[in-house]
Amino acid sequence: MLTALLFDLDGTLTDTDTLHLQAFRKLLFDHDGRELTQEQFNTQVSGRANGLLFAELFPQADAASRQALAERKEALFRELSPTLAPMPGLLRLLDHAERQGIGMCVVTNAPRLNAEHMLGAMSLGARFEHVLVADELARPKPDPLPYLTGLQRLGAKAGQALAFEDSLPGVKAAVDAGIFTVGLATTQPAERLMEAGASLVIETYDDPRLWDLIERMQRQCD
Repeated sequence: MLTALLFDLDGTLTDTDTLHLQAFRKLLFDHDGRELTQEQFNTQVSGRANGLLFAELFPQADAASRQALAERKEALFRELSPTLAPMPGLLRLLDHAERQGIGMCVVTNAPRLNAEHMLGAMSLGARFEHVLVADELARPKPDPLPYLTGLQRLGAKAGQALAFEDSLPGVKAAVDAGIFTVGLATTQPAERLMEAGASLVIETYDDPRLWDLIERMQRQCD
């Protein structure tokens, strides 16, 4: 059975990592002249919630200063992204889910302001029943709590759901929640996503293997 689709946001609904990298680079350089490489961003930054991330990036700063730095970085990101393009094939999948009565929600480590901004920039603000953000939960990804909360909100069981993720922490969170996880190879190589636990890795939502999977899951409830 397929009753729920749960989506990460950055890198999954839209490819934003280049914009986040630009925002982090400006923030770090303006703050203390630091550089940030693509590899450092991929392995140390991408997909992580701001709380622990900014504590690592600015260990000498107090909590208020780290929060201000995080807010500045996110403001820089929003300035860089007045409009955003949905990932190829995404609208096809959302339309199919709506026709079939499949519940959908967003599960993201992004702050609420960013999540609402990105969905609005893609004109998708009304397409999801729930938008769950890590800042409003007890624990962010890679803990499974955000995905378990998403299942609860949609009234779905893990075995009846698909999760879509592009980051290693996100894949771990979804897999540990017991959900069949589809990796989007936008920010990480397919091999790393598979190693993290993804059962299928795709580059776009038009991948025939994804649609075969959806058809098989839907046939089980006929």
